[in-house]
Amino acid sequence: MNEGSRLTHAIQELKSEKNAVILAHNYQVEEVQLAADFLGDSLELSRLAAGLSHAVIVFAGVKFMAETAKILSPGKKVLLPRLDAGCPMADMITVDELRDLKAAHPRAMVVTYVNSSVEIKAESDVCCTSANAVQVVRGVPASEVVFVPDRNLGSYVQKMVPEKKLHLFEGYCYVHNRIRREEIEATRVRHPEAKIIVHPEVRSEVIELADEVLSTSGMLRYVKASPAREFIVATEHGLLQRMMRENPGKAFIPAGTVKVCSNMKRTSLQDVHDSLCKDQYAIEVAPAIAERAGRALREMLQYG
Repeated sequence: MNEGSRLTHAIQELKSEKNAVILAHNYQVEEVQLAADFLGDSLELSRLAAGLSHAVIVFAGVKFMAETAKILSPGKKVLLPRLDAGCPMADMITVDELRDLKAAHPRAMVVTYVNSSVEIKAESDVCCTSANAVQVVRGVPASEVVFVPDRNLGSYVQKMVPEKKLHLFEGYCYVHNRIRREEIEATRVRHPEAKIIVHPEVRSEVIELADEVLSTSGMLRYVKASPAREFIVATEHGLLQRMMRENPGKAFIPAGTVKVCSNMKRTSLQDVHDSLCKDQYAIEVAPAIAERAGRALREMLQYG
């Protein structure tokens, strides 16, 4: 038995022993994706876990995802296999900076992307995902919106909801922000029949070239249903690996050079095993923060 098989077998035994479930984000390394019970985007996984009977949730992702899972499953033990798996975009904004924005725009409601810390969510009126950001901003009862922390997603929402004024924070996903228009154009020359699908965290110049602007889950649904055989995909490479496994016979082409999130890729199969074996690293959220952040998350659900 090789090392990967040995670890996989040990993980299965530990899951049974501890009544645990493994959640993995689409951007995880492939061996972790394959070991997961459920694979998806961050909020999708957290909501799913809240409805499961397992006592322990191992979240192979980054810290804000495990925090969200803890908020939605307060009675369960939530483990993050790597404490150093953070999200640079989530870390770009501080509570003081958000409070300053709120003070500068007192008539605005605060819409916060779920890719944010629990402390930022707690300062917000409502959260949103990349899939429902347009619906949330359109639906909130305010003509002005403070949108944090992603300026690229915020710019896309502003274009789709021109009747409202968005005040954007200058945060961004360093992976999606690296994708350039020239890369898409050059790739399209080589694959003229391919559909171009992009994540709304990319720059506006890239969105202009897209056939579809979709969240990670939206991309998965689209490529499965589409009759097209080739897709140029502007997002993190882990999602392309999943697309390839689930759609044999279709081609998935990176938008230029392969884009990788080093934070997402920190978690190994060994880390998942050790997390289960040693109960590391347990995520805790202060009750007052959890209550306020949970309110912003629950408020989002009315918008779909």
